Amino acid sequence: MPEHIKKKLQDEIKQLEYELTTELPAEIKKARAMGDLSENAEYHMAKQRQEFVNARLGQLKKRMGELSLVNLVNIPRDKAGFGSTVVVYDSTKDEEIEYHLVTSEEADVTKGLISTTSPIGRGIVGKKVGDTAIIVTPNGKRELEILKLTTIHDEAAAHEGEAAAGTAQ
Repeated sequence: MPEHIKKKLQDEIKQLEYELTTELPAEIKKARAMGDLSENAEYHMAKQRQEFVNARLGQLKKRMGELSLVNLVNIPRDKAGFGSTVVVYDSTKDEEIEYHLVTSEEADVTKGLISTTSPIGRGIVGKKVGDTAIIVTPNGKRELEILKLTTIHDEAAAHEGEAAAGTAQ
């Protein structure tokens, strides 16, 4: 799992755990001191927030576990997958677009960072140069032809080559 994603998830978990163990119990205690709980809006809001925080913590911890199981060795070397940069020709828009396939935590369509679980990401994963992906979107079908593919393995090899060239000079 990329370190910046791990840190982002860990930071959110830490913040939510603090809220759950420190802030919310203080709010609930303060609301209880006001008396009748049946009509106490502060108490009910704090309890609802407590349920939400508990659920979100469960989601984040599950996601950390899922991401820790990602094995880069299992990512194909000749097909699009997590970490790949793909240049596609969108025949619907008559333009070339570059996408980088990332986790859902990193996704940012405006920067070309597409989640592997998004409709476009799912359509591109497993494709090779020359393949066409049919993507069903709310605006209709889009045909994306894979023009260029750089896998996570290609990028790692390129970085190693740059590092070796830098030390050789």
